[in-house]
Amino acid sequence: MPENKKTSLPPLVIKGKTLRVPIIQGGMGVGVSLHPLAQAVAREGGAGIVSSACLDRLVHKRTGKKVDSYEAAFEEVSLSRAGGGIAGINIMVALLRDYESSVRGALDAGADMIISGAGLPMGLPGIQKPKDTALVPIVSSARALELICKKWERFGYRPDAVVLEGPLAGGHLGFKIDQIDTEDNRLENLLPPVKDMAKKYGGMPVIVAGGIYTHEDIRKFIAMGADGVQMGTRFLATEESSATQDYKQAVLGAKEEDIVVAHRPGSPCGLPFRVIRQSPMYVSALQRIRKPKCDKGYVLLKDDEGKYTRCPAKVSNEEFFCICNGLLSSAGYNPVEEEPLYTVGTNASRIDSIVSVKSLMDELSGAVSAD
Repeated sequence: MPENKKTSLPPLVIKGKTLRVPIIQGGMGVGVSLHPLAQAVAREGGAGIVSSACLDRLVHKRTGKKVDSYEAAFEEVSLSRAGGGIAGINIMVALLRDYESSVRGALDAGADMIISGAGLPMGLPGIQKPKDTALVPIVSSARALELICKKWERFGYRPDAVVLEGPLAGGHLGFKIDQIDTEDNRLENLLPPVKDMAKKYGGMPVIVAGGIYTHEDIRKFIAMGADGVQMGTRFLATEESSATQDYKQAVLGAKEEDIVVAHRPGSPCGLPFRVIRQSPMYVSALQRIRKPKCDKGYVLLKDDEGKYTRCPAKVSNEEFFCICNGLLSSAGYNPVEEEPLYTVGTNASRIDSIVSVKSLMDELSGAVSAD
């Protein structure tokens, strides 16, 4: 946020680095959160976060250079940090094949933080010494945070912060399908035990995510004890977001009843996944008219020989859609060949315009002139 403006929100300090505005922009994959968005958020005083998902293909398309996952993470993080401010990367545990190389690339590029979820990042501190990079797991319960803290103690490390993600978020949710709408799993009810667990393990900052939409929402959760917030969908609908215009228009046109949790068919990762129901790939999957296809291989599992060859979307379109191809298409990678899949948070239907990151950050921070 420009120095001539002030906000009523408190700063957020993670591993000795201060965010003037306690907002972390969600790392939305595939291809929504790239360096143009991360740079813009970092300039405004928040944390700009890129997504590592399918990043090698996206960087190759942009530059014409063939890169691996290490090189892609290194380049995108470096570009995100080039404009100043605090910037990092979100690396999904579910992307097993590329996970460690993405972590190393981000660390070597000097990422201010690595945020990791879609599974518990049990081995993250053991991949490479993080130096000044903050390691921030995503959890959905106090129990998950305790498991991570106990495991990380073996590496002599504790989380530098934790993101508590409730069931109203987009993307992969850390809940079973029948847990999403329960009272116990409302973010307001998840926060106190996670805050207590964080205090037990040294008092790390707790950042809440999922369904946070307004400045008033941010103030409410900070008053409840949160140290900051992570927000995705609001930043999806910005000029600097790398989502295609079709994706942004789908968000603008979405009504409340159009936002659904995809499950059977769903993500081959096995986690509930919130989408706009008119997404072409989701429609095809529901109608069972799409042939099974998996030719990108980002969510592959190991076979009996220890090779990454297995993916449920290779063999069934009854239960799964091809998330790699669908999200790549929604990022403009292969829209002619593949149908797009639009993932959003629960409040996407409230968005009625595409705005600049500066305008959005001013709104969310409650910024006023300091003069």
